[in-house]
Amino acid sequence: MVPVVFVHGIRLSGAAWAGQLEHSGASARAIDLPGHGTRRGERFTLAGAVDAVVGGIEEPALVVGHSLGGYVAIAAAARHPDRVARLVVADSTYLPGRTLEAPFRIAHRLLMRLPDRGEGLSRRQFRSALPPKLAEAVIGGGIATEVIPDVAKAFADFDVLAELASYPGPTWLINGSRDHFRRHERRFLDACADGRLITVPKAGHYLPMARGEEFSRLVLDAARGLPSVKSGAPGCAPR
Repeated sequence: MVPVVFVHGIRLSGAAWAGQLEHSGASARAIDLPGHGTRRGERFTLAGAVDAVVGGIEEPALVVGHSLGGYVAIAAAARHPDRVARLVVADSTYLPGRTLEAPFRIAHRLLMRLPDRGEGLSRRQFRSALPPKLAEAVIGGGIATEVIPDVAKAFADFDVLAELASYPGPTWLINGSRDHFRRHERRFLDACADGRLITVPKAGHYLPMARGEEFSRLVLDAARGLPSVKSGAPGCAPR
């Protein structure tokens, strides 16, 4: 089984993967992207994010990215295929562009107008959506709302399908059936050289955290190198 490197979503940190690290073996690790967690205050760029991922890989690994982390993981795999043995992209199959960028910029402006810059609202969101222990870990890792404009800028011209198509290794696309970021999942699957699409019923955008044990089983299957085929997985609903 190859080692696993986890890449978190926007505003979060490696702490979001605390539950997964308990199930993924001693060689697993979660990194902080620029502008997040222990690197909060740094400017986020795509090149810097890719460097953070590759810097966290000691030997060819399965890279697992959620949301923002999924797009970063795709870029890392495309640019460093010798370091990324396998790829899991969770809840990140929506094409970047103006229709995705605009809601994030609006949300950022609204949150930053609040006296606490949206900290209280974000804490309530994670406490309502995640298991209590993990919610507190996420909150403790910091919620970097201020990074949103840099992230939006970094992905404004990102051709995710071209990057994904250039990666030759096995790629698992895992989405919650209720996730709004799965809109273009078929186009992502078609772009994969060796792809598998898995849809987890009744799960939303925070699938890796809210359904941690279920997601960890999929990650372990991917790390063990189970075959990748363009279909759904046993026990999950194909799309």
